[in-house]
Amino acid sequence: MKLAHFNDFGEPRDVVKLIEADPDALGPNEVCINIEAAPLHIADIKFIKGELPFYKPLPGTPGMEGIGRVSETGKNVTRFAKGDRVFLPVRVGEKGAFRTDVTLPDTLPIPAPDGDAAQLCLVPINGATAYTILHAMTPLSKGDILIQNAANSNCGRYIIKLAHMMGIKTVNVVRRSELIEELKTLGADHVLVDGDDLTDRVKACVDQQPVKLGLDAVAGWATQRIADSVTDGGLILSYGMLSGDPCMVRPETLFFRDLTLKGFLTFIHFDALPTEQQETMWREIPRMISAGDLSAKIAATYSLDDIHAAFDHASRTGGDRDGKVIITPNI
Repeated sequence: MKLAHFNDFGEPRDVVKLIEADPDALGPNEVCINIEAAPLHIADIKFIKGELPFYKPLPGTPGMEGIGRVSETGKNVTRFAKGDRVFLPVRVGEKGAFRTDVTLPDTLPIPAPDGDAAQLCLVPINGATAYTILHAMTPLSKGDILIQNAANSNCGRYIIKLAHMMGIKTVNVVRRSELIEELKTLGADHVLVDGDDLTDRVKACVDQQPVKLGLDAVAGWATQRIADSVTDGGLILSYGMLSGDPCMVRPETLFFRDLTLKGFLTFIHFDALPTEQQETMWREIPRMISAGDLSAKIAATYSLDDIHAAFDHASRTGGDRDGKVIITPNI
């Protein structure tokens, strides 16, 4: 099999190598999965640079989620058969998804439907993130309002679409005005370009109604602007770090207005959901994607042989990247 591999932390182009290795031996309760598609997240780049702890100790293979088909089953496996399509578990049992094949215990993969592999491979993290935020992090009812920055991200797009279906109104903050109409076609109620006067414009567009939930994927002083836009007693979820800076919120904003700033990590919060809610996510989000009712913006797909070009593309920002980069290991 082929896999992307790194032994040292650093720039992906310098440290990630494409190597060939023997497949893992197949145990009696394991399945071998031929990987169709796996997204390249900004977090993968940060992990390779040593900025986040998920790939310690070295060596490592990047790739946190994906989709594939069972190519071989162990003698005791009854849950899957050869040819079944499955979602890889988040972080792929610590093995990484940027490889042609992976062997896992048969308890870890999740059954997956037919449909576009590049779209469906985003379910385990992006899909689970949007679902968990809207269904578990704070009580939201029809007519309630949330605000989010990085609204053009794939999680942001999922949240717009899902919230619209739930009757929850969204205020969506972006960096580029050309995104306004594009997001409104997804069901965004309001789309605003970020800036120092954001809070005043938010209050005007919601007609002074309370904004109960703020979603921050940028950090830095963008967190303060989200906090200023949320109603007293509201919740701000920090789930990204696009700016590379710490979350900046003035102390008086938090304690005079009784705000809560809380970190959100899908690995933790989705796993804490009741089993029934987890099963609903694994059923409904893939169904919507397969039907075309929910979609991500795909910038490009790359083979493993072009892994360095894929990392270069994913490292760009804004319109220069223009969506999610997908690795297709067996093409």
